Amino acid sequence: MEIWINPACSKCRSALSVLDAEGASYTVRRYLDDPPTEAELGALLERLGLEPWDIARVGEPVAQQAGLPRWPRGAADRARWIAALARHPVLIQRPIITADDGHAVVARTEEAVRSALPGGRKTG
Repeated sequence: MEIWINPACSKCRSALSVLDAEGASYTVRRYLDDPPTEAELGALLERLGLEPWDIARVGEPVAQQAGLPRWPRGAADRARWIAALARHPVLIQRPIITADDGHAVVARTEEAVRSALPGGRKTG
């Protein structure tokens, strides 16, 4: 499992605490220092089952400067959003966990973090 974090983010630190408490094996990716490529973001979005605007932090100053909150949100706009996220990784919601079973989750709650653990994903 891999977790994308910003070490300055309290939600990221909380997610790491849950993983540590559960004895989970994981790799940390400081995505601001090691930004994802457009291809990685596309693959991540597939795993998340989300669109790029769903994981965009549109309140960030760079988003406001680019007018991101007003960008169209349709299939034809997807590549533009992904490019913006790759160019400005601060816009990516955090933390994000990619689980070993292939799914991924935006892990902003303890429940979401636990869903990424083996046996933690609810089906049905």
